[in-house]
Amino acid sequence: MKYFGLIGAAGYIAPRHMKAIKETGNRLAAAYDINDSVGIIDSISPDSEFFTDFERFLEHAHRCRRDPYTALDYIAVCSPNHLHHAHIAAGLRLGSDVICEKPLVPTPALLDELQRVEEETGRQVYNILQLRHHPAILALKEQVATTPRSDKHEVELTYITSRGQWYQESWKGDPRKSFGVATNIGVHFFDMLHFVFGKLERNVLHHVDDQKAAGYLEYERARVRWFLSIDAEDLPSSVKGQQPTYRSILCEGQEIEFSGGFTDLHTVSYQEILAGRGYGIEDARHCIETVDHLRRARPQPPAHGEGHPCLKRFAQ
Repeated sequence: MKYFGLIGAAGYIAPRHMKAIKETGNRLAAAYDINDSVGIIDSISPDSEFFTDFERFLEHAHRCRRDPYTALDYIAVCSPNHLHHAHIAAGLRLGSDVICEKPLVPTPALLDELQRVEEETGRQVYNILQLRHHPAILALKEQVATTPRSDKHEVELTYITSRGQWYQESWKGDPRKSFGVATNIGVHFFDMLHFVFGKLERNVLHHVDDQKAAGYLEYERARVRWFLSIDAEDLPSSVKGQQPTYRSILCEGQEIEFSGGFTDLHTVSYQEILAGRGYGIEDARHCIETVDHLRRARPQPPAHGEGHPCLKRFAQ
């Protein structure tokens, strides 16, 4: 049994990490969040220590480290995006390996800094890149691998996840903390595209605002028109009023169905990490470079055939 600490226990994604810890036969030993709405711990690891002061969490973890039977083997980081780097570094310096939500950090330079901390501590960082474990994505990757390498697939990615007024008032609505909508809700899709279609060759931004972003990506094996949004008004009429989220990947006009199975992918990710097959810093670099470029890019009108169809609704 491995002992886990968890940073960011009151966040949206934390229960999936708690569930993964339990389902892999391990123990959540200590958790931290500035908020105390963490009653879910009672159904997963009721004897876990809990702290609302980071200093007390660190002190507890240092005391645990004195005894190999209580030392924290892993720290799971589920905190707001802008705190990932500091919390990952703290976990490594506690002598633990670290499992972190996406995005690992906002820039390639901070990836380099984390690699230095890995070298200093002898511990390792793992990123949750859950779509790499989705059966439909794995099937698509295998399908692409069987086509001639000179072929470039025509792909359309659409992800709309409705968010209410609370979103803009939270850290997620602050681009200094979330790094913007393309990074916050798009980074794991950009990782998936690289995983399936290879190296990125072109990265063009067509539109960005507080609620949506769109652009064009060209990979070794695909030309991708993408659209991301948190605005319920962007939902297709076929699902509007019935479901808050719409995910679609069209490859050569064929729908790749991958809406289901998301809630179990964290457990699969943990199983792979514990088996020594986790995704580390270099695996995450490609998608971090992609979103870092998008944050610095200026929107430009799409070239012929490169614009996502949703762009027509709000073309300037």
